[in-house]
Amino acid sequence: MSALAGGPIVRLVRLYIRPEAAPDFDAWFALHEEAIARSPGCKSLRLLTDCVPSTDWVVRVTWSVWESPAHLDAYRKSALFGVVWPRTKTFFAAEPEVGTFAELTSGNA
Repeated sequence: MSALAGGPIVRLVRLYIRPEAAPDFDAWFALHEEAIARSPGCKSLRLLTDCVPSTDWVVRVTWSVWESPAHLDAYRKSALFGVVWPRTKTFFAAEPEVGTFAELTSGNA
């Protein structure tokens, strides 16, 4: 089933964190990681970092897999998101980039 038909989606959020705030952001993410991962429909959650350092910001990317767009939307309307996202925004050096994707291949070839 495709994501357009309500199938699984991958959500990537590229966050530009102020360098001095990176340790606090990492701690904030770690504090809430398990609860986010247990949200209904969340199949996987990871935190990535950019391999190319910058002096302007530290890049963190959240990679999450959701059973459907509806599950992601429900998380985004949840009380947990209402706690996590406002504080997360205080760490930003620039606006995040967000993308939602459907898999074309399974990666098992």
